[in-house]
Amino acid sequence: MRRYILKRLLMMPVTLVGITLLVFFLTRMVPGGPVERMLQEQAMGALTGEKAVGSALAMPGNDDLERLEELFNLQEPVWKAYLQWLGLLPREVEILKAEFNDAGVAVITLSAENGQATSIEVTREGDMPQYLAPEWVEEEGWKVRLESPLKRAERLAARQGIRDKAAIAALAESPACRRWRAVASRRSFDGLLEGSLGVSYKYNESVMLMMLERLPVSLYFGILGAIITYLVSVPLGVFKALWHRSWFDSLSSVLIFVGYAVPGFALGAVLLVYLGARLEWFPLYGLVSPGFESMPFMQQLEDLTMHTVLPLSCYVVSTFAMTTMMMKNNLMENLSADYVRTAVAKGVSFRSAVWRHAFRNSFIPIASTLGGVIASVVAGSILIERVFDIQGFGMLSFEALLDKDYSLIMGTLLLTSVLIILGNLVSDLLVALIDPRVKFD
Repeated sequence: MRRYILKRLLMMPVTLVGITLLVFFLTRMVPGGPVERMLQEQAMGALTGEKAVGSALAMPGNDDLERLEELFNLQEPVWKAYLQWLGLLPREVEILKAEFNDAGVAVITLSAENGQATSIEVTREGDMPQYLAPEWVEEEGWKVRLESPLKRAERLAARQGIRDKAAIAALAESPACRRWRAVASRRSFDGLLEGSLGVSYKYNESVMLMMLERLPVSLYFGILGAIITYLVSVPLGVFKALWHRSWFDSLSSVLIFVGYAVPGFALGAVLLVYLGARLEWFPLYGLVSPGFESMPFMQQLEDLTMHTVLPLSCYVVSTFAMTTMMMKNNLMENLSADYVRTAVAKGVSFRSAVWRHAFRNSFIPIASTLGGVIASVVAGSILIERVFDIQGFGMLSFEALLDKDYSLIMGTLLLTSVLIILGNLVSDLLVALIDPRVKFD
């Protein structure tokens, strides 16, 4: 058992590298990244009445687009950017730029970790920068390089999809690229291995902090829903199997199939309209009411419960029906098996045959689905969170995809993948614990 668990855990990094590498490559290849999205938003804003006047001033400049490219390492090759995201290669964590003036001098102001700042004057001799700087500049990893007009034009042409050499040469003579530029940068390891997942493009916040903020909401609904589902569905499935074709079985089957047929988000909309808006029994949105922090404890508990009832009902409706029918069908199949008949024929009571023999084998398929339950605990239901305006992990993943927020996409994907892999491992261990035929030796 220990050897099997260790082997699975050692395979986890390899699996995660394969998943993240594939998605990282796709995010770079699919058109419509953050740079294109910024241009599109500005262009759409310029068409509205509010920005019709002076819309050209609202358009992002070349420097803005370059900063966005550098934030997501879009200027680097895909393989190098991925290794930097992993933290295996250093990346430029700080970049400062200044164009040379007519006197041939570029002034860059650098800041030290202790708050000390200094301005350095950069001149050039050919392609090499010349400057005098305090010792701490080199000690903290600052380096200065030069960018020629042609190199700046090549980067601008790559962004605009221009490949013609004559057009690139013309860009080098344009006002946007005609001056030499001094670039001061500081490189550092700043990736996954260092505990950093980058910064969100849309929210300008740490991806790690955003996930930690949203994750408890999805964990709350997911774990609570899973506990309620198993505590109710498993006994209900057993009773339905024992009382097959009774009025209880028929009535509960009708309710279960109706619940399974209704999508969770559609049920949520109906509940909001009738129980929330018309009868005003439950709140219409959110997880807690405004001013929740200042409420007494019992009032907080009541407020949280009232906000939980409707979305939690939508969370469990489909898994509740599926788990109940799976438990019933598996138990009925095992009750008709020869080993149960043999046990009863040898004098074992029917109750013991059900709970000590048939129930254990019937629970094996349900235990094998625990990996998917853990994944749904974290990912949540995007549509349900959207209907009830709950800011959970599912909505965060969905918004990241819509906004082409590369750092946020990679962060949410990584966490979801880790939990799915761990969930599958737990499922295998539970099956081995329940089914004596499964051995890992």
